[in-house]
This record gives sequence, C-alpha cells and structure tokens, in this order.
Amino acid sequence: MRDRMEKFAWAAVFAVLIAFAVPWFMWRDATVVAGLPVWVWWHIGWLLLTAATFAVFAQRSWGLWIGGERA
Repeated sequence: MRDRMEKFAWAAVFAVLIAFAVPWFMWRDATVVAGLPVWVWWHIGWLLLTAATFAVFAQRSWGLWIGGERA
C-alpha cells in the first residue's frame, strides 16, 4: 500500500513540475529584475526546484516503478 501511495505522490509531483515548466502566464510580461526578464528568473528558480526534487527522488525512491509487479 505504501508503494502505491508513494507512486501516486511522485507522479503528482512530477506532473506539477511538468505543468509549470513553461511559464505561459508570463509570456506577455516584460518586467525586468536585476537586468533579466522575470521569465528567466522563473526558469532559474524552476530548474533549481526540479534539481532538488530529483535529488530527493533519487535518494528515497529510485527504482520505484521498476520491478516484477504487474499492473
């Protein structure tokens, strides 16, 4: 049961990361912060968040969807 809940939780986390990877809501925003457009800062922050999330996944749940189980 724990593995099943963990699979759903990680799938939801990855779905959110994918859904917000492209900041479509910032496409027409020309705001500049520290010399760079806000959407560039979004990507920098998003890449850091994605890297941290993957690091946690790799340490705790690597191989979660691999195994002899049948769906």
